[in-house]
Amino acid sequence: MLVEEGKIKYIGLSEPSLDTIRRAHAVHPITALEMEYSLWTREIEDGIIPLCREIGIGIVAYSPLGRGFFGGKAVVEGLPTESLLSMHPRFNGENLEKNKLLYSKLANLADTHACTTPQLALAWLLHQGNDIIPIPAMFDCPSLAVLSVHTWTTKVKNLANNVGSLAVKLTEEGLKEICDALPNDEVGGDREYEVLFKYLWQFADTPLK
Repeated sequence: MLVEEGKIKYIGLSEPSLDTIRRAHAVHPITALEMEYSLWTREIEDGIIPLCREIGIGIVAYSPLGRGFFGGKAVVEGLPTESLLSMHPRFNGENLEKNKLLYSKLANLADTHACTTPQLALAWLLHQGNDIIPIPAMFDCPSLAVLSVHTWTTKVKNLANNVGSLAVKLTEEGLKEICDALPNDEVGGDREYEVLFKYLWQFADTPLK
């Protein structure tokens, strides 16, 4: 094993199923999971997060701004013609128009909290627990979470904007208000491209041997 050989110290998994997590953790402690988690992608709250907290696994949340949507992608600013997001289920057609309404609700709440829309989206995620760490992803440009070791943002204003999310304090009532404004069953479109859908954690059981 790589751990025994001293080549790695910790083991993490990306998008594993519940069964895979249990089986892998029984062989060697799993330190963290990389899972998509944001205001419009909250499916892991029902099974993954409770299991991780039961056995002591942290969660690295990728696409914390919904692949840039809560940073203004396709709403405040248009998508470049060459952007892959133009083919994403949530960024085109009727789904996009439906999701723009959700963005407007969050933007209005951000005004009441005296912060920007991406700051409120990141602040919500930061309030989900100390065991959940948001990380940037290329689809979250231009406003990327900078709350991990790495940051890919190239603009100082976006860096400052993201850091500002640390100052946004939310009460239980405030967190509920945000969730109520963006119910997941009202999000338009699947969270992944059709060609990649079969690789999501819900279908990621590994073979027994």
